[in-house]
Amino acid sequence: MQTQKLDVAGMAVAAATHRDTASTASARSVAGAGIRVEIFDSMAPLEAEWRALEQDDLASLHQSYDWCTAWTETFRHPLAIVHGSFNGRTAFILPLEIIRTQGVRRAEFIGTRHSNINTGLFSAEYLETADNVLSASQQAEIAQALRGKADLMVLRNVPLDWRGRESPLASMPAVENQNHAFQLPFLGTFEATLKQVNAKRRRKKFKHQTRILNEKGGYEYVIAAPDQRDTLLDLFFRQKAVRFETAGLPDVFHDAPTQTALHRLLALRDDGQSYAALEMHALRLKGEHEGHIPAVAALSRKSDHVICQFASIDEALVPEASPGELLFWLMIERLHREGVALFDFGIGDQGYKRSWCPMETTQHDLILPISRIGHMAAFAQRGVTRAKTAIKANPRLYGFIQRLRARQGGSDASAEEAEKD
Repeated sequence: MQTQKLDVAGMAVAAATHRDTASTASARSVAGAGIRVEIFDSMAPLEAEWRALEQDDLASLHQSYDWCTAWTETFRHPLAIVHGSFNGRTAFILPLEIIRTQGVRRAEFIGTRHSNINTGLFSAEYLETADNVLSASQQAEIAQALRGKADLMVLRNVPLDWRGRESPLASMPAVENQNHAFQLPFLGTFEATLKQVNAKRRRKKFKHQTRILNEKGGYEYVIAAPDQRDTLLDLFFRQKAVRFETAGLPDVFHDAPTQTALHRLLALRDDGQSYAALEMHALRLKGEHEGHIPAVAALSRKSDHVICQFASIDEALVPEASPGELLFWLMIERLHREGVALFDFGIGDQGYKRSWCPMETTQHDLILPISRIGHMAAFAQRGVTRAKTAIKANPRLYGFIQRLRARQGGSDASAEEAEKD
């Protein structure tokens, strides 16, 4: 499946006309303060407008129509797509699904457990207004529209400022997420880019790694062809399962729906190089270990922003050459030539990320209570997030708790922490 090339402007007008005339019994609307809020329980009625909004380069890939479709058609969680409009024109779309845990219904971004950055989708007209943040009255409208469907809305991993733009969601009640994200900005030349992270040391390490592998017969950098993508993704699942088991952590990729959704993402790309929902990269050995793959990574690309969604290594193969680090060098070097502006290592604080990244992005969880139980859950959610932040600041305590949770069989919370580790 490839992303469709659409006349998004014309289709958006047609879709808006269709929605006005068609039955939308599943949508609840609230009018006021110039914004009309509707809740849709399916994606299709909003497809054209959705695809128009996602053309914004600063809108997260994780809120794109095709990305969300892969998750919704696999997991089948109830949807609560928040659609805001003024004067008949779309202002914003928040693609939410309802997750029920411990009796509480949470409206969260679709597939948020496996996303690295969330922004929502906002029209250029809305972003250009003088007051381009969700006002208190607009938040109240969203809460009213969600009443009966969710107890609270939790928007995770939202940067309040992203690449120089303040998020329209920044006005919502927020708590800092325990996980920060790390990025490497690309400068005019590859050498200038490396100077941000000690170019001399980086080049010395690269030469050392390549010398070791060349002495063993060499290597090649692989960007998976269509008939290789699924095989490489399955190899990642196996390598990562070993890593989680060794570390005593729950495997957040082991369940069939997650693996199915990720396999679906492999087919989503455009005809050029500006969009790929998931692209598999690997380091393949020659000579002594002919055909073996010690490192795998999955990248997503939207315009000039590339995210490393996940990566794995086979610790039994040439560990002295640090194959994972070498693969990152090769990917970064290639992407710099292709005009990428930002290489994003995603969320989670790890040493190799800090060694590559001069840029650290703080993300927040935005919490909007809806029902009475939602107000209590929101209070607890803020407390849990702050506690996680404190725990992750203490590596020994964090490691102990992760191992304890793993022995108890894991949980959604511990799985999320393991993935973002």
